[in-house]
This record gives sequence, C-alpha cells and structure tokens, in this order.
Amino acid sequence: MIEIVPAIDIIGGKCVRLTKGDFGRKKEYGDPLEMARQFEGHGIQRLHLVDLDGAREKRVVNFRILEKIASQTSLVIDAGGGLRSHEDVRIVFESGARMVTGGSIAVKDRPMFLSWVKQYGAERVILGADFRSGKIAVSGWHENTDLDLMEFIFDYRSEGVLTAICTDIDKDGMLEGPSLETYIELKAHDPDLKLLASGGIRHMEDIELLDGAGIDGVIVGKAIYEGKIGLLALETYLKNKS
Repeated sequence: MIEIVPAIDIIGGKCVRLTKGDFGRKKEYGDPLEMARQFEGHGIQRLHLVDLDGAREKRVVNFRILEKIASQTSLVIDAGGGLRSHEDVRIVFESGARMVTGGSIAVKDRPMFLSWVKQYGAERVILGADFRSGKIAVSGWHENTDLDLMEFIFDYRSEGVLTAICTDIDKDGMLEGPSLETYIELKAHDPDLKLLASGGIRHMEDIELLDGAGIDGVIVGKAIYEGKIGLLALETYLKNKS
C-alpha cells in the first residue's frame, strides 16, 4: 500500500506553500504544529517537513518547530531544507527527525552526503531528487544542472541509498497531476528503489493511480491545504487499505 506523507513547508515559522518553488508566490496556512496535529488526528503517521528558510540560507533555521512537532506528536518526520553540514544533520536528528532528506548536498558535496548514509544508515538518509524537464535542479530549485534524473538516482543506489523523494518542479503546487510515467519508468528500472512521488497531486484519484502503479509513497501538500483532498478522505482511504 502506498504511504501517504503530507508536507509542511516552513517560512518565518508559518506553514506555507510555494508554486514551483517560487518564494514570490507564497501562501500561508497557519501554525505548523496545529497542522501536524490535524494530520495525526486523521490517522497519518508520516510527515515531510521542509525548512524553506534553511534552504534559502543554506543552513538549518527552523529546528525549534521540528522539535515542537516531534515532541508533541507521534509522527515519523523526515526533515529537509538547508542541510549542508554534519552539524546541520546532528541538529535535525537531535530535534526529533527520524530521517533527513538531502538534495542540493547530494549534488554539490557527494562525499558529505555519502558520509551521512554511512554514519546514520541508509534507512535514515533520503535522496532528494528534484527535477525539471528530466534534469536535476538544486539550491531551492533556482539552479539547474545537466544531471539526468535517472542516472542521478541510480548512481546513488549503487552506493547503498534506499529511498528517493522525486519532485517534478514544474508540477509542484500546480494541482495538474503527478508525473506518473516518470515514476513508473524509475520503478520499472529498479523495482527495489523506495520511491516517493512529489508534485502535482490534485485529488484522491492521483493517489490511487500512483498506488496502482506500485509507487511506494506520495508527498501531498497543496491539495490538502486548498481542500482538494480532505483529511477525512485520506483517513478513509488508509483504513480501507489496511
């Protein structure tokens, strides 16, 4: 069964959503802790927490909010955004994250990223593979690279990485549907890759399609905040599947 992972993105202590990663196209949705409690109250067990201030400043910023959510809910949290050093990762784990997601660092400092995998274990270090037109993008999605998405992921798979969150930047926040064919291709090439699809989810049917295609997990953000997918519908889906 597909794992449903709501996203909480943080700027200035608030829960926000951007469109295509554009800080100029920001909408606030209130208190991150309250949102996390709502998720937990509807049977959600996982949370994808992104420190957007950290991504912009290239260091962990909002770890106190992570600490609050981790200490006041039982959600299993993977945290990303601004992770650039051993100290950043230490702070995030000590603040209560069970996993970390590294994207830009995996491109810019391969030895650093692999050292995290070795130190903390592949179960706790997720590869962030954010792409635009089949190529990896980094630094809050403002910097494009020539790295091919599939080659990037499977290069790290050969180093022992188990899990990747794969975000289509052009679909993020657009509510136009996920890049289903891309995810199917990735899973066909490597069925053992634990793949979380991200970007474009607009309604429950998208989640059902990904589930039917054998995708391991899905990150859901704007569709929840804009009421396109109700938390009760997610709760019902999870109960029926279990």
